[in-house]
Order: sequence, then C-alpha cells, then structure tokens
Amino acid sequence: MSSHNNESKNMMLVVRPLSLAVALAMSSLAHADDAGQSAAAASAADSAPVQVEKVVVTANKRAQNLQDVPMAITVLNDATLQRNNVRGMDDLPSLSPALTMSYGTQPANFSINMRGIGTFSLGIGVEADVAVVVDDVPYAMQANAFKDLADVARIEVLKGPQSTMLGKSSIAGAVNISTKPIEAGWKGRASTYLSNDGEWRASAALSGALSDTVRMRLSASKSDFEGVVKNLADGSHLNGQRNSSVNAKLEWNPSDNLQVVLTPRAANFVNNCCVSPFNSMTPGGLYQNIASLPASVLLKGINPGPGNVSVRNDYPAGGKAEDRGTGLKLVYNFDDDSILAKHSFTSVSSWSHYKMSDFQDGDATDSDVLSATLVNGKPSGFSGGLYQYGKFDVRSKTQEFRLTSPEKTSLRYVAGLFYADNRLGRELTRAPITTYVTDWASTAYNTNYAVFGQANYDLSAQTSVLLGLRYNKEDIGYTFSRYNPPPATSRVMTEYLQGDNSETKATGKIGLEHRLDAATMGYVTYSTGHKGMAYDLTSSFTGAVAKTQPVPGEDARNIEAGLKLSLLDNRMALDLAAFRTTFTGFQQSAGFYDPDGTFRTTLHSIGALRTSGIEADLNWRVSRPLSVNGAFAYTKAVITDFENGPCYSVLNAAGTAAVPGGNCAINPKFNNTAVQNMSGKTMPNAPKFKLNLGGQYDIVTGRSYDAFVTAAYRWQSATQFNLNQDPMTEQGAFGIFNLGAGIKDRADGFKLSFMVNNLFNKSYAVGLANNWANGTWSSRAPNSVLAVNTTSWTPARDYQRYFAVRADMAF
Repeated sequence: MSSHNNESKNMMLVVRPLSLAVALAMSSLAHADDAGQSAAAASAADSAPVQVEKVVVTANKRAQNLQDVPMAITVLNDATLQRNNVRGMDDLPSLSPALTMSYGTQPANFSINMRGIGTFSLGIGVEADVAVVVDDVPYAMQANAFKDLADVARIEVLKGPQSTMLGKSSIAGAVNISTKPIEAGWKGRASTYLSNDGEWRASAALSGALSDTVRMRLSASKSDFEGVVKNLADGSHLNGQRNSSVNAKLEWNPSDNLQVVLTPRAANFVNNCCVSPFNSMTPGGLYQNIASLPASVLLKGINPGPGNVSVRNDYPAGGKAEDRGTGLKLVYNFDDDSILAKHSFTSVSSWSHYKMSDFQDGDATDSDVLSATLVNGKPSGFSGGLYQYGKFDVRSKTQEFRLTSPEKTSLRYVAGLFYADNRLGRELTRAPITTYVTDWASTAYNTNYAVFGQANYDLSAQTSVLLGLRYNKEDIGYTFSRYNPPPATSRVMTEYLQGDNSETKATGKIGLEHRLDAATMGYVTYSTGHKGMAYDLTSSFTGAVAKTQPVPGEDARNIEAGLKLSLLDNRMALDLAAFRTTFTGFQQSAGFYDPDGTFRTTLHSIGALRTSGIEADLNWRVSRPLSVNGAFAYTKAVITDFENGPCYSVLNAAGTAAVPGGNCAINPKFNNTAVQNMSGKTMPNAPKFKLNLGGQYDIVTGRSYDAFVTAAYRWQSATQFNLNQDPMTEQGAFGIFNLGAGIKDRADGFKLSFMVNNLFNKSYAVGLANNWANGTWSSRAPNSVLAVNTTSWTPARDYQRYFAVRADMAF
C-alpha cells in the first residue's frame, strides 16, 4: 500500500507541473491569436529566399563566417540545442560525433574526449586535454563544466590541437561556449521541461536597456533529475543531477568606441553519480569469504543480471559543488583617423572559485559488514561499512589582452598576451579498515604566461596563408601531506612532500586556404600542441613516487585538410575534413585492483599514440518547412608505443585467482611485473564510427501558430571502455531514435514541444567495468576459496524510453 501511495505521489508531482506548462502555453496561444501584426511580419519573412542561416564563430578570437574558417568545427546553435533538449556537457556527444565522455566516481574524474583523445586522471596535478571556454574565459578544472549549460546561445566544438590560440588544456581540442546576448528591447523568456521519469527544469531570462548607455541581462535556471539507478537501501535514486544557477550580463557603452561588459555568475550543483550496478556476479558470492555475509543477504532484492539498475548504498555518492565567478570584458574600437584605425583592443579579466565535496560508498552494500570482518585476525571493533569522502577547492585568475585588425584587409591578425594563475586543493579520506584506509591532502598550482598571435594574408583574391605562434611559460608545483588515518581521533601529519618545476614551450599553426569559387573553400593546415607536466597526486603518491615526478608533458602534431561547401543555391552547407594527429608522452591514469579488492590507479605516460579519420558536418535547408542537420566521424585512435601497458585479468584453471590475460606477460625489463605491449590497441571510449542526423518539419496552419515535427537518430560502433582492452568491457554498436512534435507561435511568443526519447527502448551504458577474481567477493567459506567475478555498468540517462514535454514562452 505504501509503495502504491509513493507511486501516486510521484505521478502527481509530474502531472501537476505538466498541466501548468500546458496551461501556460495555451494561454500564450490565445494571446498569440490576437497578434496579427506580428504574424504579418512573419508572413513577410516567408517570402525570403530559402537558405541556410549564416553561422558566425569566434574560434580564432574574432568573429568570422564559419565557411571562411580553415578548421573542422561543429557548431550547435540555440535552435539545435533547444530541439535536442541539451541540458549539459553530457548531451553534446549526441550532436558532435568527435566528442565522447568518460565517467569516474565523481565529476573531477570525468573526461571530455575529442577524436578519441582525453586524459582520464584522478589527481589535481594533471590538466585536461580538451579545454572548456565560456565567453573567452577557460575553466581552471574541467569538472566545473559538468553542470547545466545555462543561458547558452552557441557551442563551437573545435577539433584538433588549439594550443596556439587557447593555450593550456586544449591539446586535443576545445569546447567554446558563447552565452546569449542582451536583446535590443526589453524581453522576457521562460522555459520549463518535465519528463515522466522525474526530470524537471525551469529557466527564465530578462534583458533590455536600463538607459541610453547601459543594458542588462539576468537569467536563472533550476533543474532536478533523481537518476536512473534505484537505491534499495532508502528508496532514493542515484546517477542524477540537481542544478541551480544565476547569470548576469551588464553592458555599459560610455561612447561609440568603448564597451564594458561585466558577467557575474553563481551556480550550485549536485551529481549523485556515478554508481555502477552489478550486471553479473558468479553465484554463491560471499563478502570477504565470510559465510555469514552472502551476496543473497547483502544484495537483497538485487538481481545482478543484464539491465539491473538497483544497488544498496548506505553512504552518499558523487559530488556536491558550487561555482562563483565573474568576467570583465572591455572592447575599445580605434577611431578611423588614429594610427590603429579600425583596429580593436580587447581586455578579458576573470576570477572564479570552484568547490566540491565528494562521497563514495566503499563496500556497495548497506549492511554492517565490518561487524563480521576480521582485521589482522581480530574483530575490527567498528560497525557499519567502508566509505570515502573528500573535497576540491579551485581558485583561478586570468587576464588576456589582444589587438584585432580590421576584417576587410589583405592582412588580418590577432595578437595578444595571456596570464592565468590556478590554485587547486584536494583532500581525501577513506575509512575505516587498514587495507582500505587513507587520509591525505594536496595542493597544486600552475601559472601560465603567454604571448600569441595568428594572421591571415591574402596572396590573391582566392588564396591566403595562415600563420600562428604561441610562446608559453608555465610554473607548476605541489604539496602533499599524509596523515595518520582513521580511526585515529587526532589528525597527525606522517609525511610531507613538495616540489616545483617550470618549462617553456612554443606551439604554432601554418596553413593554406584557397577559394575555388564563391561556394567552395579548401584548406590544409599543420599545427602543434602542448600540455604541461603533471603530478600524480593520488593515494598512491609516496616519497618514492615523488622522485619520478613530474610526468613529462604531452606534445601533438596535427595535419588537417578540408573542404567547406555551400551547395544548392546556399541551401546546404557541407564541411568535410580529414586529419592525422600524433601524440607523444600522453598522460593517462589506469586502474587495477589489489588482492584485497582495493582499487588503485597509476598515472602512465604513454609513449605515443595516433588519431586519424574523416569528419563531415551538414546543415541543409531542404525546403522552407524542412531543415536537416547532421554529422559523421570515422576516428581511429590507437596506441603506437606503450610497452608497459596495464593488464586485464582472467581466472586461473582452478578458478581460485586472477592471472594476467590476453597479451599480458611477465617482463624483466619492467621489474618482472605483468605488463601488456599495447602497440596497435585502441584508446578507451573511442568508437570508430559515430553519426547523428536530425531535423524539423514545420507545418503551416494558416493561423498565428504553426505545428512542427522533429526527429533525431544517432548511431555508434562498438566501444572499448578500458585502456587494458578487457573484452568484458566492450560494448556493441547501438542506435538511439528520438521523436517530437509541437506547436509554436509565428511571432516567437511560445513553443510547446512533446518528445519521446529512445523510442525503440535500446539499452546502453556510458561505462562498463569487469573484475575477475574480485578480492571483495569469494565463495565456499570456510573451505577452499573460489574466485567470484563481477561486472558492472553505468546506465545512460536515456538507457530506456521516456516521455517529456517542454514549454518555451516570451513576453
């Protein structure tokens, strides 16, 4: 009866807001019917030529037509983001095949991968390979990107090394985000979204002029999704998100030459992720080989089979974070009679503070496992289970100055200076038994000084050359403090380590572009990239490890050739690119299990790897009512030099223990440890083929509102999730189809959308794990122990079909 009441209550929580959303939209519809003048204006627009919309990007730090930029870029505009209900960074791989996301136990362990390349690391002393830049300001830590993408107007996915213009953390690419501009007249907008599986979002924005020289925009958003994993311990859900944010934009134009824009922001977000339910387990499992702790009791109600989304956790999961910051942008346009006529000078300053507390259940049960556990042959004396908690603290300051030449000259350039100071802190505690416990705190800093520039020079009306150069100096350092771990009542430092280093590096870009005709541009570019040295500041960090630090930096060399085509009387834009990028000294963390089941990681420096392939981006206005967008990528990301790669395990013949499997073997060159020569192996989470295709068909009703139908399909080939190439962590190919329909006001007053996502109910994971001879589980106590194997999966947000409604209103 209680369960039925809870289900009814949950249903009402969804139905009532859904009804409100529909009512608001219908109210807007009634109002729109009287908007004859606006409808007439819309009808006039209907007589305009049918063409794809001109796309302006800022990938090179100046506004350019996408079709004039010699670079592979996927652009996601506001209409595309809305049509596909993009909420956060996790949704972007559905629209940009060059992107994938790798997930860890909390957002600081997540990785954005571009063309199969992305650093997975657990430490604050390692930079990302893909930069995230918002309104010219880079995030100091990639984890800050995994929140709602609030008030976004455009996202540019920049593929390949971007170190020359964007510097640190962009050796594989960048995600360049532009927020919405201030509207010309006072305008208010609101949006709400609700799904039948418990997700809701609401946002509102107001913008306009406060005076002749001052304008403002204020936006706020809030969202909640309980998650797709069911926690049987307390009836809650996991692997969801809660977000709230406020963003402001204040613009002052004291003269025709000067513009000042202040952009403060604040956000709170909770990712109660990233729990991976068991989807298989050898029958007869016993926790720590203790007969009184069988899996049938500890995992009561859980069926570890395909599709299982139930767990039993008695400790929180994921991370709870907050972000505070502001940007200040000044643009001065020089007078026509000055020595820098038609040039502009830009200053971009930023300050940010990101904090996160993270949590993890260490035993994946809600039972009193320690009451039956022996430590050194004696009762442990503790009650409860294993747990982990920690915190991150990241403070960042940046300053950039740049001079931009006018566009309509034979020589066009951007030159600038850049400074960034990033201070990162990390604390971690695991408790309470000695084989699991740790307690430490670390700090890391990186300070960057750079001078950069990039220029295009027209050799003729059809041909131009491109040259870019960046010289960067980076200072880095760390401290590491280890403490006597719980259950000690007082915290006493037992080890203290520190270090610092510095390096300088130059990166560059050279290219040639040629316009075959007004509709066709071809280009070829060669670029280099660099990412700085790294410290492996994790639980495994010791004085011995410190002597091997820092891990060398990464270097990349990329060659790319492409075509930018405007076809069918400018109704289709088709961009094609072929690329080949080599990386040396690639930094990657790989995990392994101790015999007692403790999971540990080590930061590897992979000798060399290569990613190559072809890409296509399509924007097609088939007819006035039908528009189509899509993208395709063939990516071959492989390791070319890594003799001492991590191993995966298999059971021995007796079924009692794990032994190295596959190509793993004892190698005297590496201290007689089991290693795997991984030359020719694929990078993790790098499917060879990915594509997406979406579109919208507008249906004219003859009234002040029209109807529309939307559809989107994406497909990707098989994916290996583990660097060690474990065959049990490979996912087969799959495709997802979404369908939608709705009505919209021709005068932009409202839009009401209904959607069904994952229409054919295709289940898939965003992560797979395999543990041969899991040290935590065994069987046949107290007789000879047989190994128990477990596999787990992280179900995707849309691993099953769900329905949603969205209402967008303007006033």
